[in-house]
Amino acid sequence: MNLDHTVFLARDYAAVWQLHERLGFTLSPPSRHKAARTSGSEPALSCTANRCAYFGDSFIELIGIVDADAGDPWHVLPIVALGDGLHGLSFGGEDSATAERRLREAGLSTSGVLALQRDVDLPEGPRTARFRSVHLRRDRTPEGILHTAEHLTPEYVHQPRYLTHPNGAKGLHSVQLVVADAELPAYLERYEQILGRPPSGTSFPLGTGRLDLVPAGRLDEVLPGELAPRLPYFAAQTVAVENLDAARKFAAEAGVPTVDTRDGFFVPAAHAGGAALGFAER
Repeated sequence: MNLDHTVFLARDYAAVWQLHERLGFTLSPPSRHKAARTSGSEPALSCTANRCAYFGDSFIELIGIVDADAGDPWHVLPIVALGDGLHGLSFGGEDSATAERRLREAGLSTSGVLALQRDVDLPEGPRTARFRSVHLRRDRTPEGILHTAEHLTPEYVHQPRYLTHPNGAKGLHSVQLVVADAELPAYLERYEQILGRPPSGTSFPLGTGRLDLVPAGRLDEVLPGELAPRLPYFAAQTVAVENLDAARKFAAEAGVPTVDTRDGFFVPAAHAGGAALGFAER
């Protein structure tokens, strides 16, 4: 499976979108979601809209709560009530029917296959991007929203004009999920079921990107200075860039602090909209 995209939720979405642009990401225009509540039902207007940083094989999805009084078919409002930040992951590379059967038989999903769509602008005019998804049970994934992604119209999503980023970003590098030390073995076992592959140590290398499970006792080693607001939680997402110096320049010009790591650097959660944003050399 692949790390298709990350799910960043924000009520203060305008500030989050602006920050990512200042950090050198090219974002797609705002696009409103329509999502099906149940398998087989028609997509209905959601309270959310997104702007995305596309990389061709993965992307960062920055979701804003643009109308809290509109529908919430995918139940994101209880999640964002915990605070703005990185609240989920979407995995690709498997057709929805196969994923639904596999995850249902493992006791990890009861959603069926759900439809999602949103209107997007193409140079030749507006089109509707369509997707199918299987959602994992929230009681089995207290860290946030986990689902699969099947792109029915990928050409409407990864448009060439959005794939070049001034900061040199080329793709999702990794995501860091922090869990209680005692629960690490259980989480490794659960994600082995979710992803259909064994871990390498405490990480799951994927076709695109990598998922790192970080025991809370080692958080300061991985993300110095970061504090866990709760457990479990998605602490950071890291992007691969062509040149770290170029990415640092954008962070400096944006006036945000950075912290060095073994692989590069990160912008602390307090200055990145609610979750640390890392940069590693490709």
